[in-house]
Amino acid sequence: MSKEDEKQESKYHVGDELLAPAYGNLENPFTGKVEKVYENALLVEIIENDPADQPAVNEMNHRAVVRMADVEVIKAAPQDEKSE
Repeated sequence: MSKEDEKQESKYHVGDELLAPAYGNLENPFTGKVEKVYENALLVEIIENDPADQPAVNEMNHRAVVRMADVEVIKAAPQDEKSE
């Protein structure tokens, strides 16, 4: 299976907004936007979080790597129909 096939099979896409559970030093769930899709994980930019978690979010540079199995898509990014 080529890398292109793997990307097409993923149900997650760059730009998707996700709800993720508490992670690392974060004590509460947060909302993030997918920046990169890995094989079993996603790099997300944390866009909404509990105010109590703000110091931890700042330490993490507003980024987190989360397992695909732990997140839920709350807003899918628009997808281009063109395939290159």
